[in-house]
Amino acid sequence: MDQLALLFVLLLGALLSVPVGDRFGLPAPVLMTVLGIVLALLDFVPNVDIPPDLILPALLPPLLYAAVRRTSWRQFAANKRPIFLLAVALVFVTMTCVAAVAQAIVPGLGLAAAFALGALVAPPDPVAATAVAGQLGLPRRLVSILEGEGLFNDVTAIVLYHVAIAAAVGGTFSPWSAGLDLVLSAVVAVAVGLALGWGAYKLLDLLGDATLQIGLTLLVPYASYVLAEELHGSGVLAVLTTAMFLAEYASDADDVLTRLAGHTVWDVVDTLVTGVAFGLIGLELHNAVRTASGHWAELLGWAGAVVGVVILVRLVWLLPATWLTKRLHARRDRDEDIPMSLRETVVMWWAGMRGVASVALALAIPLETDDGAPFPHREELIFIAFGVILVTLLLQGLTLPWLVGRLGVRADTEQEQEFERNLARRAAKAARQRLREIETVEELPEELTEQMLRRAFDIGIRISPEIGDEERREAQQQRARRIKRVRRIQGEMLSAARHEVLAARSEPGADPEIVDRVLRHLDVRSLR
Repeated sequence: MDQLALLFVLLLGALLSVPVGDRFGLPAPVLMTVLGIVLALLDFVPNVDIPPDLILPALLPPLLYAAVRRTSWRQFAANKRPIFLLAVALVFVTMTCVAAVAQAIVPGLGLAAAFALGALVAPPDPVAATAVAGQLGLPRRLVSILEGEGLFNDVTAIVLYHVAIAAAVGGTFSPWSAGLDLVLSAVVAVAVGLALGWGAYKLLDLLGDATLQIGLTLLVPYASYVLAEELHGSGVLAVLTTAMFLAEYASDADDVLTRLAGHTVWDVVDTLVTGVAFGLIGLELHNAVRTASGHWAELLGWAGAVVGVVILVRLVWLLPATWLTKRLHARRDRDEDIPMSLRETVVMWWAGMRGVASVALALAIPLETDDGAPFPHREELIFIAFGVILVTLLLQGLTLPWLVGRLGVRADTEQEQEFERNLARRAAKAARQRLREIETVEELPEELTEQMLRRAFDIGIRISPEIGDEERREAQQQRARRIKRVRRIQGEMLSAARHEVLAARSEPGADPEIVDRVLRHLDVRSLR
């Protein structure tokens, strides 16, 4: 098996892991890691050979962009305190503690290399945590905090990682210079992210076609990341800024086809890239076994010590941080998401799994320093990082469902349903208001007005049947059954039309382009 065949195996595994995970109640990223480990143990599977400087640019931009699409700027703004305490402060604390322990137990490990190790194992993975949380029915506030933490702690950790790596490679370190680099990196990243977001927004209007617009969104995360890195900014922060700008300003409520197709395309990209990334984590067992050959006990001891520090520091930090956030929480902060009980704090602690960012940073450690010498303890650092990733991902990922069940932490479904009912009422009210505006400029027959008013109300009823009284719900259910029957018959008619048009593609003299154009028309009609 060569490298290309291995990539196809990982891509296929990424697709299959989703239904298998749903069937057995296991997170797909964890299953992909297990698949990677199994592949690494097979003799005919080659060792993964990816240039370290391509790991981050290849994996992170699409994953970050896909994650930001599931949230909003307002959500981040409302949760600035929890995000700061988890994504910024906790990363600093974890990095420092890991660096201190690593330098104490690994003979000859320099301070800069120790901080690089601390930075790369500090950030929990947003993909793994939210993938697990989404299947467990956790409260939305916990999922929001985990998403915000995962996105912004990647920014903090990667910037700190680059500072530490630069110090290890160059042999010198200045706190003032490092602080200035952090500030400049953030400023450059935000500027690049906003500029590319605005440029992409204008280009989306210019392109018009849904296919071209979706293609542009696939390119934008990479462009934002690479340009920011070229200008010595944070590529991760640039991607987040661009994605949030586009999510806020480039959403056209009436562009239904682009939105539906875009969601589908990005769901596919997210699934495939996530699967490959976590599969690579398992495949790194190749390198781990080779590195540990001859001194397993020593390396396992180092990795175990760092794993213990990472897990313990998160718990020790979360308990007072959650208490402090609650004390600072005011009535005006009603949109702020914070853990409401000790049980929720424990779930947040155990959900701190490491993943894609950590493995990418570990593999991106340079091979040499500026003077041509091998990077100090590179193989050992990668082994320790792999141990942290593997233990937290498999141990915590596989036991988190059990822990959530034991603690009884569940989403407040009544609150979610009430929010959905409010949205349904607002949607129906907006539709009725627009009908009144049309009536002021157009003369509508009375029966048409009554029909349109019923349809306006039906908009809300179809979203949330609970908003109507019993009589209206029964009438709506009857209409829904009638509409369902009509749509079934219409669907069968359209299916017959599609089969006939598709059969014409094989006929002599048929123009495939015209056939495809007619078929697309029927496909779009089928979606209505």
